[in-house]
Amino acid sequence: MATRFSGEFAGALGRLVSPFTAGLAAQLAAIRGLTDGERAAITAAAEHAITETVHRKVARVLLLELNAARLAGRLTAEDPAGRWTEFLAVADDPAFWRGLGRRYPTLERRLATIMSRRAGAALTLARRFAADRGALTALTAGDPGELRDVEFGAGDSHLGGQSVAILAFAEAKVVYKPRPVEADLALSRLLATVLAGVPEAERIRVPAVVAGDGYGWGEFVPHVYCASDAELAAFYRGVGHWLAVMRLLGGSDLHTENVIAHGPVPVVVDCETLFSTIPDPPPSGLGAAVDAAAKVVDETVLRVGMLPNRGAALGWRGVDSSAVGALPDEQPAGPMPVILDAGSDRARLGFTEATLETAASLPSPKPVLADHWERVESGFAEATDLLLALDAAGRLEPAVAAFGDCRIRMVLRATDVYDEVARMLWHPVSLHDEPAAVRRATELFTRNAELAAAAPEDPAVIAAEITDLLEGDIPYFGTTPRHGRLTGPGGTHCRPEQDLIADALTGWRGADLEFDRGIIRATLVSAYLNTDWSPSAGLRRPVSVSARDVPRRRRAQAAELVRRVRDSATRGADGTATWISPVLSLTGWVVQPLSPDLYSGLPGVALLLAAYRREADHGRADPVDGLSGLLDACLRTMRLAGDRSAKLRADGVPVRPREPGGWVGLGSELWTWLTLRRLGAVGDEALDRARALAAQVPEALGDTVDYELVAGPAGAVVPLLQLAAVTGERCWTDIAARVGEVLCDAALVRDRGVTWPTARWPEGLGGCAHGATGIGWALARLALATGDRRAAETAHAAFAFEESCYDPVAGGWRDLREIEPGLTANAWCHGSVGIALTNLDLARRGFPVAEDVVPRAAAAAFKLGMGWNHTLCHGELGVWELMDAASRTGCAPPGVERESFEAYIVASLEENGAISGMARDVFSPTMMSGLGGVAYQLLRMAEGTDLPSVLVLDDPF
Repeated sequence: MATRFSGEFAGALGRLVSPFTAGLAAQLAAIRGLTDGERAAITAAAEHAITETVHRKVARVLLLELNAARLAGRLTAEDPAGRWTEFLAVADDPAFWRGLGRRYPTLERRLATIMSRRAGAALTLARRFAADRGALTALTAGDPGELRDVEFGAGDSHLGGQSVAILAFAEAKVVYKPRPVEADLALSRLLATVLAGVPEAERIRVPAVVAGDGYGWGEFVPHVYCASDAELAAFYRGVGHWLAVMRLLGGSDLHTENVIAHGPVPVVVDCETLFSTIPDPPPSGLGAAVDAAAKVVDETVLRVGMLPNRGAALGWRGVDSSAVGALPDEQPAGPMPVILDAGSDRARLGFTEATLETAASLPSPKPVLADHWERVESGFAEATDLLLALDAAGRLEPAVAAFGDCRIRMVLRATDVYDEVARMLWHPVSLHDEPAAVRRATELFTRNAELAAAAPEDPAVIAAEITDLLEGDIPYFGTTPRHGRLTGPGGTHCRPEQDLIADALTGWRGADLEFDRGIIRATLVSAYLNTDWSPSAGLRRPVSVSARDVPRRRRAQAAELVRRVRDSATRGADGTATWISPVLSLTGWVVQPLSPDLYSGLPGVALLLAAYRREADHGRADPVDGLSGLLDACLRTMRLAGDRSAKLRADGVPVRPREPGGWVGLGSELWTWLTLRRLGAVGDEALDRARALAAQVPEALGDTVDYELVAGPAGAVVPLLQLAAVTGERCWTDIAARVGEVLCDAALVRDRGVTWPTARWPEGLGGCAHGATGIGWALARLALATGDRRAAETAHAAFAFEESCYDPVAGGWRDLREIEPGLTANAWCHGSVGIALTNLDLARRGFPVAEDVVPRAAAAAFKLGMGWNHTLCHGELGVWELMDAASRTGCAPPGVERESFEAYIVASLEENGAISGMARDVFSPTMMSGLGGVAYQLLRMAEGTDLPSVLVLDDPF
C-alpha cells in the first residue's frame, strides 16, 4: 500500500514550489481563451498537486532533519509545538534545501525535475482545454460553464508527469486523458455490434470521448448504486459481458479504479491495456504440470482483473483490488505508513492499520455476491455465444481489426512492484547514496524478471525504468496491436514485432471457454476472507432415504468422485500432476495450482489417492483405473516442491518461512508424509522429508500473528509429537514444547479461561480451527506427551473459555466472529463438530474432559450443522464423523444411528450431487473444502477400514 501522509510538512514547501507555479501562472496568462478565474483554478490545482507529490517524496527526509535539528539543539522554542513551527520556518528557506545537497546530492535536481514536469503537464492541459472547449459540449450536454477546479493525479503519472485529470465546471465534469483515446472509440463500436440486442440502458459501455492529437477528453461517469434487484441483476450480467469481451481482446488491469458502477451498468473508464500477451515463464522448478497450470490460469478471464482475487505482493498481501470483489469488511487491515506526533519536534514515521476505501466499482454498499454470481457466469456465456456467432458470420475479425492502429499500453511489471522500488529510491539512505540505490533497484528488477514472465530483463530497459522512477513517473510501455513491438521509457524497445490482433483471435478461438466459466464460478470464494464462508444455496433434504444397498451406493459415489479427481488433473510430460482450484492461504482464497498443504492443496489429494488405492486393494472400494500413476505424479510434484525449497535455502536465498500450521503449512505436509508412509504409498523417504519440514518450524514461529491450528503454531504441535514417536528422536518433542511455550505466553486471560488473539479478531475466538478449543487441544496433547503442567493448565483454561461461549437456549456455542447476532457455529472449523471431535480424541488418550460436551455438541451439529454442503471443514461429511463417533460411544442424538445416518448422507449425495462450500458447481479435488474430502470420508464409512481421521490428525502409526 502507498504511504499516506496528510500534508504535515506542506508549510515547509511553499517557497520550494512557488517558482514553478509562478512560472506556470505566467505562461497561462499568454493562453487565449481562458478566463482569469480559469487560470487561477489551474494554477491552484497544479500547486496543490505539486506540493502533495513533493511532500510524499521528501517527508522522510524532513522527519530525519527535524529530529537531527532537535538532537543537535538547533531548535530553541520552549515547547515541542513551538519547535515544530520553528523547523517549518527553517525548511521553508531555499537555503535549507540547498544545504541538503551535502547529504543528498541529487535531491534538489530530482525535485526540480518533478516540479517542472508537473507544471508543464498542467500547462499542456490548459492549452488543449482552451483549444477544445467548444468540442467538450458533446460530453456535457451543453455549455458546462466556467472551469472552476482541476483535480490532477487521478491515476499514476507517466511520460514526464502526465496524468489523468478531472475538470470541474459550474454544471458538469469532464475527464482529461493525456493519451490517445482511439481505442475507446473502437471498443465502443465493438460493444454496439456485439451487444446490439441488449437494451441501451443496460449495455456495458465506455465513457463517450472526444479525440485530440495524442490525447482526449472523456465523459465523467459518477458512481451510482443500483436502485433495485433488477438493476443488480443487469449489473452482474454486464460484468459477464465484459469478461467475455475482454477475454477476446486480451484486456487486463480492470481493477477497482478502472471500473465505475453506474446503476445497472459497469462502465470501464480506462481501457488502454488491451491485447496483452504473456510470454512463457522460465521453468519454476515445481514441475511441468504446475507450470502448465499456472499458464492456463494466467490466460483465463482471471487476468482481466474484474474477478475476485487476492494479492500476494508485499504491501498488498491478501488485498482484493478486483472490480467486483474488494468487498467492504472483507479486506485485510494492513500497516499504512503515517507521520506520528505531527505538530511536535518528535514527529516520526509510524504505522496505522488501514483498509481500502469502498470501491466505486461496487453496485451496492455491501454486495451479496452469491445472490448474483450466476448472472456473471450466464452473462459471460451469453456474450461469448454472440461473439462466436459473429465469428462464424465473418463479422468479428473486421470489428477487432479496427483496433490495429490504436495506441495501447502493456503493464509489464505490477504497479505495486514499481511503488515499492520507488519508495526505496526516495528513502533518505538512497538519496544519500543514489548509485548504491540504483544498483539495488537494478538487482530487484532483474530478479523480478526471473520470476515474472512479462517483466523486461534487458539492462537498458531496466535502467530506463529506474530513471523514470527517480524522476517521479511510473514507467510506460506502449504499442499498436498491428505492430506489437513495445516502446518503453527513454525510447527503449522490447518484445518482437507481432500482430497482436491475429494472436488474440487465434488464442480466443482455441481457448476452452467452458474452463473460463469454471474459473468464474471458482473465484467467488476469493471475495471473502472467512475460511468457512459458504455461498452455496444449501442442500435439499433428500426426498427418499433408503437403507437398501447403502454400501454399494456409497462405493459408487466415492468412485465417481475419484474419477472426477483423476479426469480434472493437469498432467506434465515430466510425470508431475496438479489441479487448478480455489486454494486457502494466509492471503485468503486464490484460484491457482494446488498449494503444498493438506487443507486445499496437493498433499490432501495425494492422501485421497493413496487411501483409495489401499481400500480398493482390500476390496472396500471399487477399482478406478489410472490412480497409481496419478498418485506417483502427485508424489513427484510434492518432492519437487520440497527439493526446490531445500535448494533455495542451501544456496542462501532468503525464503519467507512457511506458516507452521497443521492444515495449512509445515505441520500439514509433515503429517501427510507420515500418513502416506502408513498407507504404503511411500517408504522411509517420508521420514527424511518430515524431518526437513519439522526443522523449519522454529523459524516459522517468528512470523506468528495467529496462534490457531489451521495455519498457526498450534497446528505444528501434534505432527511434531508424532514425528518424535515414529523416529524416537527427542528433538522434535523439544520443538513442540517450544511451540507450547509460545502458545502459553500468548494466551489472553478472560473471566472464564483463556483464548488467543487473531489478526481479525484481537479479542479471540472459540472453536477448533482458529480458536480456543483447537489451541487447547494441541496443548493437551503436548501435556500428555511431556507431562507439561503449564500446558495442561492452559488447555483446561481454553476449554473453560469455550464453555463460557455455550448458549443453552440456542443449544450451541456462540460464534464470536458475530457474522449474525446470536449465531451459533456447528462445523469442524467453528463450533460443535470440532469441539466434540477434539474432546473425543483427548478422552480416548486419557486427558480429563467434561463428559457432557459430546452429547451437547452432537445434538447441536445434527440440528443446526446439516443442509449447507458436503465438505469436511463445514459440511455434512464433517458432521458424519461426529455422528459416527457419538453413535459408537452412546452419545448420539435421539433417533440417530450409524447406518441410518450413512444412508442419509448417501441419499443426499445422490439427489444433490456432491456440493462443496465454495460454489455449487465448482469441482475442487481438495481435502477440507473440496470434494476430495467427501470421497475420503466415504471410504472411511466402510466396515473394517482403519483410514486415519483428517479432522484430528490421527496418529500415522
